[in-house]
Amino acid sequence: MKWMSFKHEGQEKYGVYVPEKKGAAVISGQKNTPASLLEAIQESSLAALLTDNLDHLPFVAEGDIEWLAPIPRPSKNVMCVGKNYRDHAIEMGGEASVPEHPMIFTKAPTAVSAHLSPIPAHRSLTDALDYEGELAVIIGKKGKEISRENALDYVFGYTVLNDVTARDLQKRHSQFFIGKSLDGSCPMGPWIVSKDEIKDPHQLAIETKVNGEIRQQSTTAHFIFPIDEIIHVLSKGMTLEPGDIIATGTPAGVGFAMEPKKTLQPGDTVQISIESVGTLSNTVE
Repeated sequence: MKWMSFKHEGQEKYGVYVPEKKGAAVISGQKNTPASLLEAIQESSLAALLTDNLDHLPFVAEGDIEWLAPIPRPSKNVMCVGKNYRDHAIEMGGEASVPEHPMIFTKAPTAVSAHLSPIPAHRSLTDALDYEGELAVIIGKKGKEISRENALDYVFGYTVLNDVTARDLQKRHSQFFIGKSLDGSCPMGPWIVSKDEIKDPHQLAIETKVNGEIRQQSTTAHFIFPIDEIIHVLSKGMTLEPGDIIATGTPAGVGFAMEPKKTLQPGDTVQISIESVGTLSNTVE
């Protein structure tokens, strides 16, 4: 299933994207349904909301909706893995910067935005705005001290995420949070694909284009730290909860590492496509 959140006629709703009909089967507002997709994930009630036939649900055409991030306001910071592709670690700092353990940082919940939402240029703050195409994991059930063997059992699904980064702020403050958390700097979507539709999350092609030019092209097979290890490490001393978001890192090809640098400019459109998941598109305003 492709779980999505959206606005229709001014009301926030959620449902399932129906590709053959190019629109959404609406779940919210039906009898005894949670108010949001996040609440439905937290209550583990999604299976009970559906039958094999979506025709009994109200339908809204794609042209009549305003996209929201699948989880418009996460309950905690988005957790991110830095330098999880060897080629990206090398392009940003040489061989010595390849990590021995997962490098974790976070993005503020207020940074989250949707498919087709503009990316603010924040020109008064930065002139080095960059893109990072990533696969993001959505946690489906509460867990702590999760073993690697059981880690994927805690996954609800996967989405596409753009870890937009102000490189100059990242350097100036000697940490990642401010440079990673500007408003609108965490587009994600267009939906969450349930994990049963992804045969192997470590065999997915990922590609980022800026104005149609391919900038990043790789596969999740090149992760340094696979998803099961990331979940295992994060959960050692911290409880993971339903709806938590983990961005798994970006491959080589970011604009800041190019010569000359190709950071984002107003009017640039970034499209990130991940095999079996979808395409996220946003334009810098």
